[in-house]
Amino acid sequence: MKNVLKKVVVAVLTFEAKVLLKRTKPTIIAITGSVGKTSTKDAIFTVLKNHKKTRKSQKSFNSEIGVPLSILGLPNGWDNPFTWFKNFFDGFIIAFFSRNYPEVLVLECGVDRPGDMANLTKWMKPDIVVMTRLPDVPAHVEYFVTPEAVVAEKMELLKALKPDGVFVYNHDDMKLQEAVAGVRQQAIGFARYLPTHYMASADAIVYHNDEPVGSTFTLTHLDEKTPIKVMGSIGMQNAYVVAAAAAVAAQFDISLESVATAMLEHTAPSGRMRMIPGIKGTLIIDDTYNSSPVAAEAALTSLSEIRGAKRKIAILGDMLELGQFSSRAHEKLGEQVPKCADVLFTVGVRARKIAETAVEFGMHEKFVFQYDDAIRAGRELQNFIQPGDVILIKASQGIRAEKIVEEIMAHPEQAATLLVRQDSSWKTR
Repeated sequence: MKNVLKKVVVAVLTFEAKVLLKRTKPTIIAITGSVGKTSTKDAIFTVLKNHKKTRKSQKSFNSEIGVPLSILGLPNGWDNPFTWFKNFFDGFIIAFFSRNYPEVLVLECGVDRPGDMANLTKWMKPDIVVMTRLPDVPAHVEYFVTPEAVVAEKMELLKALKPDGVFVYNHDDMKLQEAVAGVRQQAIGFARYLPTHYMASADAIVYHNDEPVGSTFTLTHLDEKTPIKVMGSIGMQNAYVVAAAAAVAAQFDISLESVATAMLEHTAPSGRMRMIPGIKGTLIIDDTYNSSPVAAEAALTSLSEIRGAKRKIAILGDMLELGQFSSRAHEKLGEQVPKCADVLFTVGVRARKIAETAVEFGMHEKFVFQYDDAIRAGRELQNFIQPGDVILIKASQGIRAEKIVEEIMAHPEQAATLLVRQDSSWKTR
């Protein structure tokens, strides 16, 4: 019954979204990649919103249901058929009769299974395509024959780019560099390491009273250099995210200086390297939205770069949907842990490989703790942590590692606004 309802929902919402796009003709910015899609989407929205009437995908609405919902501006009905019927009616009114529709749509586009992006691009043609990164072992690879098949599916979005469109891509990614060779439209690169149109450099952690509070770096385009500061979040992903946003902003004649000003008011999405005060005078780095090998490795690197911590504690959960690549991906992460953390907590069956490998590579077993579920890990962590500890928490969505954050955050009453998956539909799972 659920599959039938889903097919009906997709068909109706897609029809309404197609009608709305044809009638209003907004500029469509479509974002894909294996990491950083939501953060990039939010940064682009932050930069554009004061210049154009702009709408972005809510949360991570990036699926065959999520994209039409974002276009129509409707909420997710989850498993409630009555909400979906209301959405159908509201969507019809919006599609045929709405006025004052946004000039720009910033849409996140993801893939879970073969055919997802191809189906989406049959009816949605972007003016600007942004690709963040295509790692060797992407999330959701479990449902594809090879990692290359995931890349090919995501590249369907580029094929849908309008003839006069613009391709904004991560120039540090060799796969995307190769893709540029076949692009007839204008291609604009952003990078941290390899010279290209928009370069981020000299990234560093910002401290206040010896505690990390944000990130800073220099953004360069041609002869123009602008310092950028992003508060509340750390990690090199901020450099990539803002560089991509600046490349998009230029298509609307928005200067680097305006980008820098806009980022001062920017808030990183929940669960993406967000810093949250913890109990006992600790600091939490909340990276609990999801996890993949490349993102987990980057998070550990950021943890290693923090200075002044009494102890650095890494709490790493299962990385899901990796299929045949799962075991090696967890082992590889375990190899990195002893160089980045003093203490390791793992959560989930797959993450045991992280613990085993971390011990093999030099971490003393008395500093390694293994758990099967997030709730128990969070409760026992409360007794373990000490003032001055910095705690990185990262896992795939299915582990529900945000429950660990809620157990040890200094102000749990703020969980609804600070943490991921706080909707009533999630809280009951």
